[in-house]
Amino acid sequence: MLNDADLDPAPIKGRTVAIIGFGNQGRAQALNLRDSGIAVRVGLRPGSARAGDAAAEGLTVLTPVEAAGEADIVVLLAPDEHLPAIYAEIAPALKQGAALGFAHGLCVHYGLITPRPDLDVIMVAPKGPGAALRRLYTEGRGMVALAAVAQDATGQAWALALAYAKALGSGRAGAGVVRSTFEQETVSDLFNEAAVVWGAVPALLEAGFETLVDAGIDPQLAYLECVKELKLLADLVEARGIAGMREAISNTAEFGATLGGPRVVDGAVKTRMAAMLSELRSDGFARALSEEAATDYPRLRAERRKASASALEAARKSLL
Repeated sequence: MLNDADLDPAPIKGRTVAIIGFGNQGRAQALNLRDSGIAVRVGLRPGSARAGDAAAEGLTVLTPVEAAGEADIVVLLAPDEHLPAIYAEIAPALKQGAALGFAHGLCVHYGLITPRPDLDVIMVAPKGPGAALRRLYTEGRGMVALAAVAQDATGQAWALALAYAKALGSGRAGAGVVRSTFEQETVSDLFNEAAVVWGAVPALLEAGFETLVDAGIDPQLAYLECVKELKLLADLVEARGIAGMREAISNTAEFGATLGGPRVVDGAVKTRMAAMLSELRSDGFARALSEEAATDYPRLRAERRKASASALEAARKSLL
């Protein structure tokens, strides 16, 4: 772990950074860099709805090719499935010996992008959403980030990646900046998204809600018990760890947890998790994501419609 005192800002000072994309992560990184004294350009397609937002923040907005051509460091922060086409478009404009940056290793790790051999290829991956990255920075704090290098053409890629992380404010976080690799960041992040926090946890909440409702429990009460208390759990785990969380709840809750947890998350669940991890280590997920994007996201659209029409969502709205 590296904190502010360990990170040298010199490698990024006096250099221009192009942020390609101005979504949640793009906005936060562009503003944090600017407020750290770094010259920033934002690359957006002509007519982008985000152009006005970026200009309103006082940022210079150019096309992706123009921004890339002016920059020493070009960071691709559009959705992963769009990055190969964006790289193909801007590659001829990239300066010799420039750095290409990412916040997620998927496209490089699975070979969807093959960067030019003269480029440094770095990754700084904040471990949270852009809105929180920006808020923590403005509060004088920081968000933990992973740093990695996939290609060190100049011999300075690591120094640059760490300086970039410092400019984002990540050195201020308790755990600071953690050295990683494109492979480890990609595989662990995809596994978390699919098998743990964003995949399994919502499915578990829905299953618990449906079990109570099917047994005759009022849907509002089922929502409060199975979904609403998740924030309490998350806050306790964040503040005290899992062991400390158990100490903070009642004996009744803790005893129930010791009986129920191992029965629901048993060896079979771990076996399926291991199988999923094995699948994610291949490039099948990356190919499927590209195919989903190419057909205008039919699976994602169907799942969003299903979630919006669910009884759980109706119970949530009734409590607002």
